[in-house]
Amino acid sequence: MRLNKNQLEHLASVILRSLVKEGKIIAEDKSRLLEEVTTVLVEEFQKEDRLDQEVRELLSKHMEKIRKENIEYQAMFKEVKKKLAREKGIVL
Repeated sequence: MRLNKNQLEHLASVILRSLVKEGKIIAEDKSRLLEEVTTVLVEEFQKEDRLDQEVRELLSKHMEKIRKENIEYQAMFKEVKKKLAREKGIVL
């Protein structure tokens, strides 16, 4: 995960503050809501981490072909990740 728990809590706090300020939500139990939003953020980042691992494993099986055909690994990684994310319903 690229962000640690404190960073995700801060991000959740900023999101909630903005939603409350704009009148989009009414937060009666802010600490519980902050905890829930933080949990959702952690889960979403973990989904992306698992997706990245799946892409790495998939590409590692085809490394010889990637090298032979002189395919740029990062470009291929991005394309495969986008395709798998779409198939699995993961929003990047």
